[in-house]
Formats: sequence, C-alpha cells, structure tokens
Amino acid sequence: MAKRRGVRGGAVLAGVVAAALAMGGCSALPADDDQRPKVFTTFTVLADIAQNVAGDRLNVESLTKPGAEIHGYEPTPADIRRAAKADLIVNNGLGLENWFAQFVDHVDAPHVEVSDGVEPIDIAADAYAGKPNPHAWMSPGNAVIYVDNLVAAFSDLDPDGAEQYRAHGDAYADRLRGLHDELVTALEGLPPEQRALVTCEGAFSYLARDTGLTERYIWPVNAEQQATPQQVAATIDFVGDNRVPAVFCESTVSDKAMQQVVSATGAQFGGVLYVDSLSEAGGPVPTYLDLIRHDIATIVGGLTGSGGRP
Repeated sequence: MAKRRGVRGGAVLAGVVAAALAMGGCSALPADDDQRPKVFTTFTVLADIAQNVAGDRLNVESLTKPGAEIHGYEPTPADIRRAAKADLIVNNGLGLENWFAQFVDHVDAPHVEVSDGVEPIDIAADAYAGKPNPHAWMSPGNAVIYVDNLVAAFSDLDPDGAEQYRAHGDAYADRLRGLHDELVTALEGLPPEQRALVTCEGAFSYLARDTGLTERYIWPVNAEQQATPQQVAATIDFVGDNRVPAVFCESTVSDKAMQQVVSATGAQFGGVLYVDSLSEAGGPVPTYLDLIRHDIATIVGGLTGSGGRP
C-alpha cells in the first residue's frame, strides 16, 4: 500500500527545499495540460516497469534521467517542484535510495516501495555486510512482485482503472516469467570454470542466484564508488586463482578499478552491464526487458568469447 511520512529534519535537503520554494515564483515548471494522475519513480528502470502496468491511464515519469547514479543521487530544487505535483511516488526500497526518506518527507504525496515482499539477499562483505542487497529487480521473478505492488498502488490511486491495471500487470508478469526462462536457458550451458561473474558493483546477487553463477565484485554498492586497494587486490586474487576469463563493470560508474584487475590478471574486459539505469530511447537498453537481455548476452559473450583464457 502507499505510505505517507511525517516531516523530519535534514539540513542538506531542507536547503534544497528552501531553494525550491524561493525559486518557485521565478522559475516555475512549464504548464502541464496532462490531466492524468502523475506518478514519479525514483529511477528509470522503475518508470519502465510502472509504465507497463499503468498503460495510458497514468502519467509516469522518472525523477532521475537515463545514466544517473541512483544510490548517491542528490535531489535538486527542480526535483522537489516536480514531485510536489505527484499523486504517487514509487521507490525501490531495500536501502537503494539513501536520499529518499528525507526527500519524501518534504513532498505531500503517498509513496509505495515496490520491493515490499521480496526475499532479500544480504550483502556479504565490507561495510554493508548484513544489509539487504537492493538490486532485487535484477531477478525477473522479483520484478513480478514489483508488478503486483504497482497494481495494488495504482488501483488505490485510480479505482476506476483497477481492472485495466490488473490486466496490464498480468500480461507483463507473463513476459517477465518468460524472460526468467530466457536467462536461465542462456546461462545453463556455461561450464563450471566459466560461471564466475565478476563486476565492479555487487549488483547481481539476485541474477546470480537465479542462474547458478558465482558472484564477485570490487565494492558492494555504488554508494562507495572509490575502490580500496584491498578490494582491488582481493578481486585480482579471485580472478587469478579461478582463471576467470572475463570481467565486467556497470554503466553508471567508472571502470578504472576493474581495468586494474584486467591488467594484473590478463582477463578480458567483457563489456558494460546495465543495472541502475536504462539508456536513452535510442540506446542499447531503453526498457527493463532490454536491460536484462543485454546483460545476459554480454555476460555469455564475455565468458565464452575467444578472447578469454583457455
């Protein structure tokens, strides 16, 4: 169900709110003639999933743009003014949006955490050990749970559209289940020595669980972004000891640390994976379904490519 929060402090965001109010009269947003209920999501992946449930009945937008790093995002005065027009705000939860609690405290709109009901996988290492891995959407099976939560929230927001939301949700959930079968089939043929997925961020725990891959990463969540020498050294040791043929990095962070791993081990750089953001419409991953398919193709290509270790 959608939730409301009480007003709380927060010096940084309070300053943003004050700036938004001060700018409101002189830099108002363009007039919006769309009379449909407005739904704002915290990032582009959620916007696409939500749009598939909403159909044409709701105006769905992402607060962050394609390519934005969601973990440490800093809301702007324009974000506050846009969110003030929202009828519903959708966030992931599980600690993904570190900034969201203070942000939503200053916006008079209900919100829904779409990961509610997901069985979390805890982060195993470093400062975040024991906290839930927030990237639950990287399992299409978890995305079905997101869809169910969106159907319920949209039906509360717009009861007249409840039947349509349920129908859209059921149809999209069928596509997600088919996507799950696609990724399992694509990866089931990898031999044991090629089943290690090494990335910059630990964003693939749920996908690795679904497909039987062994996950390793340099840092657990992108809120860190600065790899320590110890993290790089541990990754080098794992790649070298296990003769991992290829390593990967995510689109929203620098691959500099992973390139150190490549130089030290002779593994190939297998390519860029998408997790926290879709691309622009003309890019490689304009939708969530495209994102999962792109990542699977990149992983399989990297781990089985002729450039990998023999």
